[in-house]
Formats: sequence, C-alpha cells, structure tokens
Amino acid sequence: MITLTARLSPSALDTRRGVVRLHREVLDALGLRAWDAVKLTGARVSAALAAAGDGPPGVVFVDDVTLSNLGVVEGAEVVVAPVEVAGARVVTVAGSRLASTSLTPETLRMALTGKVLTVGDAVSLLPQDLAPPPGVDVSETRRKLSRAIGMTWTNELLTITSVEPAGVVAVQPSTVVGWRDGARTGDPAPPKSVPAPVVVDAVPVADLVGQHDAARRLTEWLEITFQHPELLTRLGAAPRLAALVSGPEGVGKATLVRAVAQGVGAAVVEVAAPSIAVLEANDTVARLNQALASAGSPVVLLLTDVEALLPAADPPPVATVVLDALREAVRRPGFALVVTSAHPEAVDPRLRVPELVDRELVLPLPDGVGRTELLRVLLRDVPLDPDVDLGVVADRTPGFVAADLVALRREAAVRSALRQRDVAEPHVAQQDLLGALETVRPISMSTSDTLRTGGLTLDDVGDMTEVKQALTEAALWPLQYPDSFARLGVAPPRGLLLYGPPGCGKTFLVRALAGSGRLNVLSVKGAELMDKFVGESERAVRELFRRAAEAAPALVFLDEVDALAPRRGQSSDSGVGDRVVAALLTELDGVEPLRDVVVLGATNRPELIDPALLRPGRLERLVYVPPPDAAARAEILRAASRNTPLAADVDLSALAEELDGYSAADCAALVREAALTAMRESLAAAEVTSDHLAKARTAVRPSLDPVQLASLEAYAESRKA
Repeated sequence: MITLTARLSPSALDTRRGVVRLHREVLDALGLRAWDAVKLTGARVSAALAAAGDGPPGVVFVDDVTLSNLGVVEGAEVVVAPVEVAGARVVTVAGSRLASTSLTPETLRMALTGKVLTVGDAVSLLPQDLAPPPGVDVSETRRKLSRAIGMTWTNELLTITSVEPAGVVAVQPSTVVGWRDGARTGDPAPPKSVPAPVVVDAVPVADLVGQHDAARRLTEWLEITFQHPELLTRLGAAPRLAALVSGPEGVGKATLVRAVAQGVGAAVVEVAAPSIAVLEANDTVARLNQALASAGSPVVLLLTDVEALLPAADPPPVATVVLDALREAVRRPGFALVVTSAHPEAVDPRLRVPELVDRELVLPLPDGVGRTELLRVLLRDVPLDPDVDLGVVADRTPGFVAADLVALRREAAVRSALRQRDVAEPHVAQQDLLGALETVRPISMSTSDTLRTGGLTLDDVGDMTEVKQALTEAALWPLQYPDSFARLGVAPPRGLLLYGPPGCGKTFLVRALAGSGRLNVLSVKGAELMDKFVGESERAVRELFRRAAEAAPALVFLDEVDALAPRRGQSSDSGVGDRVVAALLTELDGVEPLRDVVVLGATNRPELIDPALLRPGRLERLVYVPPPDAAARAEILRAASRNTPLAADVDLSALAEELDGYSAADCAALVREAALTAMRESLAAAEVTSDHLAKARTAVRPSLDPVQLASLEAYAESRKA
C-alpha cells in the first residue's frame, strides 16, 4: 500500500465515473495494470478503478464523488492498495424519487455494469465508458437514461445500500440489481391491473364563482354526448367530445371538469400528464392505455397539463403513439376527453386538429367581484370576526386566482392560530387576512421580482403635482375606473413614458404609484430582456406580457427602456434590437389587446427610443420629471432625514436653496454622508449638525449635467409644441 495526496481530477472525462488516476510508477509499485481495482482509505473506505495519469508520483487524482465517499477534502492523505474484486450476485441501491420511479432495474444494471462498488458509496448514473466491459452498449444505456429521466440524468447520485457477497464487488450482466424496497431485475412483471377511476371530492357547480358560463357550456356538451348521441348522429355530427380547458395556473380548470362531470353523473379518470411524461416510452403508453380502459360509461378522461406530454417544440416520438391512442378512444361511445393547459400555445398542434380536440373553453382571471365571492365561498365555514370585510381583502389581491386564495386562507388560519393559542373559540380577523398578504404571492408572480413599495403612495411624494396627476390619469384610472371609459366610449391609455435626468425620482414615483393602486408590478430593466440567441429576446418579451395578463390588473415597468427599444435600423447587433422593438410594438398594439395592463417606461435618453413606440395607442403619454427646485429639495431633505436627529442649527430650507444642481438622489446621499461624518468624529454622536452637512457637501457633489438637463428640457418643450 502507498500513501498519496488526493487531488481533484482536472479531466472532465473521469468525472463521476469511479475512476482514479495514478502515476505509472505507482501502478508498477503496486503491481497493478491499467483499469485494475484499488482500495482507497481515508476517513472511510471506498474502491475505484485505477488508470494511468500524467500527475506527479505522490498524487492520486479523484473526482468529487470519490472524495465524498472517502470523507476527506482535497489535499488530504489517502492510502491506496490493491484489492480483490468479486462478481456481485446482488446489489441494492437507493436514490431520488425521480430515479426510483423512472428507472427500471434493467436500465439501472446497464448504468452500473463495469463499476466497482462498496456499501455506503455514492455512485452516478454515468456509464463507465472509459474502458467498458465487453458486450456493454454504452450509447444505448445513455439513450435509455435520457428517455427515462430527461436532461438531469447525469446529475443523479445513487447510494449503495447492500451487496452480496460482502466487500468490493463489480456489477456484471448476471447481477441482480434492484431498488431498496422496490423492484429487482428478474422479478416477474406486475399484472396490468385496471386502475379504478380517480375519486376526487368535487365541489358543487354552484360554487364555481366566475365560471358559470364555462360550466354551462361544458355541461351541455357532456349531456348531449352522453345522453343524446343518436340526435347528433341524425344531424350529421359524430357523437364524441374532446375539449381543451385553458386558463392561468390555479384558476380552477380541473375543479371545473370534476364538478361538471359529477353534475352529469359521469365518472372521472384523472391523469397528470407530467407524471407519465417522465416515464420511459413503453411505460407512458401503458399507463395511458390503463387509464383509457379503466372505467365504463359514461366516463371523462381528464388529462391535466397536457403540454408536458405533448409539447409543441420537439415533441418526443411517443407523442405520435399517444395521439393515436387518444384519437381511438374518443370514438368510443360514452367517452369524453378533456385536457387542460395553462399554456395552450405550447401544446402540440396535432392534438387540436378537427378530428381530435376541436373545442376550447377559456377560464378568465377572477375580477374584484369574483374574488369577493370566491373568498365568501372559501371562508363560509371559517369563524370570522364581525369586522372582516372581504371586499377590502379582494381589492388587495389583484391577480389572485382560486388556488392563491386557498393559500391565503391557510396562511390567515396559521396567523390566527398563533395569535389565539389559548382562546377557546378562535376567530380569523381582518388583520390575519391582510397580514397573510405579506407572505402569499399570486402564482402569476411566482417567477417575477416584486417591486418593493415600502408602504409608499403618491401622497408621500412631495411637490410634482402635475407629474402625479398625469400618472394617476394614465396608469390608475384605466385600472380603477374601466366603467367610466366604457361609458364615454373611449379606450384607456395603454401606457406612458417617464423621462428626466438621472436621480430625480422616476423609479421612486413608480414605487409610489404601485403602492397607491395596489397593483401587481412586473419590473424589468430593458437590457435584461436582451439575449444573444436568435428568438430568445422576442420570446422573453412575449413571456413578460403573458405574465402581466395573468397577474392583471398589473403594471409593466420597463426601466431604461431606451436599451430595450432603440431606434430601428441604427444598431449593429444583427437585427436583434429591431426584432425586440417589433415584438414590443406587437404586444402593445397587436391583434390581442391588453386588458387591465398598463405599461410604464422610464429613461433619461428619450430621443434614443424608437418613435413608433411613442405614438398614440402605445406609450402615448410622455411625462417629464424635472430636477427638483428649492422647495422640492427641502421636502426631499426632510424625508431623507426623517429618522436622522438634526441639531437646532440645521436649516433644511436654507440648505435646499444652496443645492442648485443636486438631484433627489444627491440630496438623500448628502444626508447619509453627513451622518457618516458625525460618526467619524465620534461613534457616540447623537445628532447631525450644520457643520457635518457642510463637510458632506465637499464629498457629495451635484450630479446633474447642465448639458443633458438642457437637452431634456428642450425635448420636453418640443413635445409640448
């Protein structure tokens, strides 16, 4: 045996394959040939295959999994010795839920063949293809692993829980390999039993708030298909039904189908498409065929999130078999197919051909009245305080769907329980429901950064009367008073552009606007949507506006919009910028109009923005945010020093008069620098004096550029003219 220093292998080929590299002199000293097994002893004992390497004689190159198996870190000493390897009769492993449910024992054995194993080791699914044993088809193993688990199969790690015989063993084609408490190679295939229909407690149709029209149409379709098929045949129509129910995630698509099916006396067999999409192709088809044959008549097969099984982009080969099975099933009497999707555009178009899924129901987002009724239904069995106002809660939950309101009820119950642990008859109070909004976000905003308002409203913004009025009219009125616009027969503004010098409060105004309107705000920097790959930037724009529509009423805030929508024809980025501008214009003023979504852009370079974006119907209102005057600077200083103790000799109004050229951000920085100056003099300082402010002015200089300011003012005057 020889003691060597463990180093991480620099070769990507060796990573996670159970291979270590030794200098040729070390191999000779141990009497080993290339690809013999060695025992490695660190804090734990493990084993690996040894191969010749180019490193120094005193080093053994290992990968991260082997280091973990040894219980040591890089640079530790490891004892390397030859070891006898026995052919494994039985190997039992444990792994993640995805791996254990997706991989058959036969595929698992193919992945482990040729590796040396000890109990307690972690091993990857990467085949040992550096020196594969005879008869092993590595490429077929990779294909099976990829089909079973997907792209993440290379990251899966398994744990060896037991081996027979004890010691270091190698997996061979005859080895019995199996999951702990699960299937093993050689086990007889389980009988293909017919599963019973999925039984889910369905809500009454009357409780489907905001979905009564969709429920009525689906009820009519099911009744005519199940109860009067001869009438359809006589009138020249096939007595079959296959429909797509689409709508935002959590809006209640599956709940609608269950409720309507129960109302017409039909059984429901529910299959989650993502759960069978991760299986191997044969298992996917078998699972679907079992569901299709699982109930008599009448029956509704509910296939949820169908885009996971039948994607529009690069559909797998099994998609053709699935489509054939569904096409054959819908011809059966007493059978109806209903598929659901939150992204109908992502569904394989072959599913929506006339002879298959040829009908669609779209479930909208609940509006304020709908959310109030939903809360009333969800909380009717919950003890509420008399002062609970569900209308107020509904106004504070824009963009919430039924699933979000269920989460809100659960969080309010937790808060109430923590507050009333020793109360005999606890009740949910208004404060519990409103407090739950601090932690519950709507599903539509789960992938978006929330703009933090900090409790700000437009009332907290000093001065800027004209700017605040323009923001209120263009951004809040369309969302708060749609009836007034409809009554007067005019379309509300689509958006507006805030422009002005940097540091003068454009983003601050947006935060205040979001706080005043209680809106869902999707904030994005212009450059964040740009991508080097063709089509990705346009896709990001479409995705942004799709999420805004699902979170309506919503405000889309495009900061630094000049980087996102520059003048077309002047860029040198292979046309990416031009295509992004076209995508943005299409979303703002396309065939499908925006509803309850206002777009707000901000920039300090308005002349760089493509003019087509600024015409009526798009960002039609241009609001100039001027630099603060003396009165506004005084208000900003007072707001910035609200929590800063000032000495009696500090006159903020007089100081504001002297700060010509300072932006709002400069004024706030001046107060902050003055406080730091006081701390530098004494960490026990209790107040900020005028001397501290004077010293701070030497460090914080005005940032407003007179040339840029003059250009912006000229641009504002030209817009007025």
